Amino acid sequence: MAKLKTSFFCQNCGAQYARWQGQCNSCKEWNTIVEEIIQKEEKSSWKPTASSEVKKAAKPLKIAEIDAAQEVRMNTTDEELNRVLGGGIVPGSLTLLGGEPGIGKSTLLLQISLKLPYKTLYVSGEESQKQIKMRAERITPNGDNCYILTETKTQNIFRQIQEIDPEIVIIDSIQTLHTDFIESSPGSISQIRECTAELIKFAKESNVPVILIGHITKDGSIAGPKILEHMVDTVLQFEGDRNHVYRILRSLKNRFGSTAELGIYEMQGSGLREVSNPSEILLSHREEELSGTAIASTLEGMRPLMIEIQALVSTAVYGTPQRSATGYNAKRLNMLLAVLEKRAGFRLGLKDVFLNVTGGISVDDPAIDLAVVAAILSSNEDISVRKDVCFAGEVGLSGEIRPVNRVEQRIQEAEKLGFSTIFVSKYNKIATKFPGIKIILVSKIEEVVSELFQ
Repeated sequence: MAKLKTSFFCQNCGAQYARWQGQCNSCKEWNTIVEEIIQKEEKSSWKPTASSEVKKAAKPLKIAEIDAAQEVRMNTTDEELNRVLGGGIVPGSLTLLGGEPGIGKSTLLLQISLKLPYKTLYVSGEESQKQIKMRAERITPNGDNCYILTETKTQNIFRQIQEIDPEIVIIDSIQTLHTDFIESSPGSISQIRECTAELIKFAKESNVPVILIGHITKDGSIAGPKILEHMVDTVLQFEGDRNHVYRILRSLKNRFGSTAELGIYEMQGSGLREVSNPSEILLSHREEELSGTAIASTLEGMRPLMIEIQALVSTAVYGTPQRSATGYNAKRLNMLLAVLEKRAGFRLGLKDVFLNVTGGISVDDPAIDLAVVAAILSSNEDISVRKDVCFAGEVGLSGEIRPVNRVEQRIQEAEKLGFSTIFVSKYNKIATKFPGIKIILVSKIEEVVSELFQ
């Protein structure tokens, strides 16, 4: 047996130290450094028989010699998840799904594992088999291909994997697993790192995809070392507001597809329902026209969305005017208000401004700037913007309307949803003709104001 080696790790950020100290130099937290054993014995493979097998050494190849056949993907039967992953699950890949407690991570993966046409092993370290059975009956009564295992020790999990021989493995959650090779508690930095490394080795050698659930910290990052996100192939974020029924699945990292894709689900008693047309849920169906509302055409990955921006401008009752934004960058809101004050001559410095993106989603696309400006001015003047008008443009510091990318796709989505007019930048190059929608080209905020409130 090899000599025991110990080192000191910060439990907050994962920084390593040779000796104990009170404060971590990296994250400045106090009393978070603990001693952990980093080497116990020589590690064996996840497969006990693998040591006797002869392994081929990898050889370098010229780019021209490498087989460029398209990666085969496993269809998850869930269109939203397929879109976010880039077309399905890649065999041998490792996917990490993070999100707030109670947002629906376990429900989503259990629902998918019950629907999958492949033999699936669902490993839970958090719930008993009875609890999972009750949840499964609520979601879908028949799931023939799904095996449930409640285990936290990786060696036992691999033993069961060899017996069952599953096509997909789901782990709930990585923070509950522990291995014999590290003598520290489950959830510690070294345990998470080691267990993930074992699962990566298993996935790459057996070509079986593994999906991990990861808890997140209070500041929204995945708990454990940052290296965890570097090790896996795909990182998905499951987010949403507790008070809203809609949940958003966002791709933060994807080695096999785009990282800007978005999937929308609706939380119901019977599980999560896919929302195939998100523009319908993001636009409120009101009969009367009210001031302070504007529709923006935005893009999330390859998918165009129409979202509603609500603004309220009122006289400041207290001495200091308030600036509040929900689902939109507050600093960007302050910048747009300064542009309206300086370049367009609107006196908004002494007024409260509240901004909200409906549907409980957060958007960081600069193309919604023009809709934000239109909503603020509409509320300030108390003149409503017509329901069939939408906007797609970025506002610069000099008050100019800047062009946005893939504008034709945005116009096409607006036309499809029945909008009659869209405001875009004059500097956008639009080659395609759109007979069903009027395109108004603007270059300054003043032109937008004169067109809207004439």
